[in-house]
Amino acid sequence: QVRLVESGGGSVQPGGSLRLSCRISGVADSMGCMGWFRQAPGKERERLATIDKYGGARYGDSVRGRFTISLDTGGDLVDLQIDTLKIEDTAMYYCAADPSNRRGYYCWDYKDFDYWGQGTQVTVSS
Repeated sequence: QVRLVESGGGSVQPGGSLRLSCRISGVADSMGCMGWFRQAPGKERERLATIDKYGGARYGDSVRGRFTISLDTGGDLVDLQIDTLKIEDTAMYYCAADPSNRRGYYCWDYKDFDYWGQGTQVTVSS
């Protein structure tokens, strides 16, 4: 059974940093496309970053330059480094993964991820 488990969330002050991790287990082969999303109360889910199994990363306009997505060589750990945190970054952060082989833009644009984690909360406040 495929599982995605996020970790690394917490409460931080504005300007701080966090590193979120998503551990993927239960897969016979590597996932083809993985991503990080967030959802704040009362808001739509927002796509933050995606990475394909070849390491091709894409970012949303609101986080480009502050967020960095990475994939370990084993293909089962997807990290999201978040720098210069802002109060508006407060949200539940989710990782998602799909076995389909999608590269670059086609991973970023994908709308039907098969697997999702339970989320990790990030709270930014002074």
